[in-house]
Amino acid sequence: MEEKISNEEVKEENEALEKSLDKMTAPELREIAKQIPGITGVHAMKKGELLDIVKEYKGIKDEEPARKKKAGATKPEASISEIKEKIVRLRKEKQEAREGGDRHRVDILRRRINRLKKQSRKIARG
Repeated sequence: MEEKISNEEVKEENEALEKSLDKMTAPELREIAKQIPGITGVHAMKKGELLDIVKEYKGIKDEEPARKKKAGATKPEASISEIKEKIVRLRKEKQEAREGGDRHRVDILRRRINRLKKQSRKIARG
């Protein structure tokens, strides 16, 4: 019965330690890592490395997030001709806004045109 209590206590202690480990500063983690036998070069390690070592020594496993973000997710690309048609249309709108004295609208259209030009160049590169 004592083993179950001690195992539960160890688990609770590890959970509490895990929560506090992430909030610790690198110097505090270095002090803990110095006490781990067989670890050298603690002073040159960064916080992430120190966290990994301390968690491994204490038997704390990192749980991965349930959902990962996709790296490099891109919007569907339009063809260059479609983009250039949009640019021509926006330039006409920009000229009308300039004649109407709507400076704010001119700025918005200028940025949109700039963005579309960058997008067309990106598509052209491959």
